[in-house]
Amino acid sequence: MLAAGIDIGSRTIKLVVLDSDADRTVTFRKSETTYNPLDECLRILDGSRWDLLIATGYGRGLVQKRLGCGTITEIQAHALGAHKLFPEVRSVLDIGGQDTKAISLAEDGRVRKFEMNDRCAAGTGKFLEFMAAGFQMPVERFGSFALQGKEGLTINSMCTVFAESEATSLMAQGNDPAAIARALHVSVVKRSVSMLKRVSPNGLLVFSGGVARNRCIVELMKQEISSDLLVPEEPDMVGALGAALHAIGRSAAE
Repeated sequence: MLAAGIDIGSRTIKLVVLDSDADRTVTFRKSETTYNPLDECLRILDGSRWDLLIATGYGRGLVQKRLGCGTITEIQAHALGAHKLFPEVRSVLDIGGQDTKAISLAEDGRVRKFEMNDRCAAGTGKFLEFMAAGFQMPVERFGSFALQGKEGLTINSMCTVFAESEATSLMAQGNDPAAIARALHVSVVKRSVSMLKRVSPNGLLVFSGGVARNRCIVELMKQEISSDLLVPEEPDMVGALGAALHAIGRSAAE
């Protein structure tokens, strides 16, 4: 059986197709969401084969309406994907483009408790992308740049507009831009760790989502948490993997 999972995020669309019989990945694709996410979903699905498709992510309703596929929440998808990659995991932190999710898992991978920040861009990939633009650099370089900065500066606000104002004020005072960038990253980490502590204070932690590719966030997170931090080789594919696993489980149940 070929089980497909597609994760339609605010910045990227991810597709994973699994062969349940051979327990292997058949298809692995990723592309930008663009201004027309449905068309991009159809493009990334073109040429792929599957017996059952499950969609997740904020755009899952678009694919469900067009193709009649099943859906799964992002919380469930990241829990399933993380547990598959690291069976011993007890916590998942997913920082995506538009929201942050802290998830506590039971031993069998079921979701015990979760907390989600989806009301504003604070502490998300969009926040970092917006701030990187203020430093006139792509977000892919922002983490490495921030690692060059020294500790000591503080950004108090997590509101995107006010945080930018604080950063601008620190620049006007002659502070090192890299140190300001580091302070912005620290603010994201502290907000995320606060969510984690309310949901799952102990146990191995998997860091998923596109922001897990940011070297500065990863390093600062390691300093803040008391447990080991596990970062998948493809952290932004965890949700799509979880959706494909859900398809396998749904097929077995039928």
